[in-house]
Amino acid sequence: MDGSILLLASAAAFVGSHFILSHPLRRPLVAAMGEKGFLALYSVVAFATLGGMASVYPKAPETAPLWNVGDGLWALATVLMLAASVMLLGSLIRNPAMPGASNAASAEARGVFGITRHPMMWAFAIWGIVHILVYPVTKNIIVAVAIIVLSLVGAALQDRKKAGLDPQGWTAWEGRTSYWPFAAIAQGRARFGGFGAHALGGGLVFWLLATWAHIPMAGWAAGIWRWLV
Repeated sequence: MDGSILLLASAAAFVGSHFILSHPLRRPLVAAMGEKGFLALYSVVAFATLGGMASVYPKAPETAPLWNVGDGLWALATVLMLAASVMLLGSLIRNPAMPGASNAASAEARGVFGITRHPMMWAFAIWGIVHILVYPVTKNIIVAVAIIVLSLVGAALQDRKKAGLDPQGWTAWEGRTSYWPFAAIAQGRARFGGFGAHALGGGLVFWLLATWAHIPMAGWAAGIWRWLV
């Protein structure tokens, strides 16, 4: 089988298994196995399909880039990844979408949550977009699109699931926030600002470390390190 087709199949298995287990099969599996049993199964499937995609990726052919990547695109990617890092770290505290959270009715739409109620999912989606921008080869696009679809479709499905579990609280949270970044701010339902130190400081440190890690792991510099080393 062609390496690109095999990678596409493994990416589809990774994304598809997540959606199937998280939504139509979750309730019957939890009823049969219990919450801990389901989480164990989910983790095994997630790691197995992610590992399969990772193992196939190096074997896929290295196609020609679809466009030239110059300093302009690298600069844009660098800024976008900093924003994604702030959103990711900011999403780790007081996030009503986290498993077990029950603060949707009282949560404040500030900081990263003023931008979108799904900052973690959008951080992953931005990661995918950035990697397509700076490395536009077939195998990388397949993996990046899988991450984007998993993140953004997953966020929409999460809204539906959370609304079913907590109709009043989640509806109130949706009324103060937006799925699309900056939509609630533009509509006057949220304000820009109020970012905590965990978002700004943590995001900056994470961004510096993650972009630096491209040097030993991928063999080329990313982010500001492209111009510093």
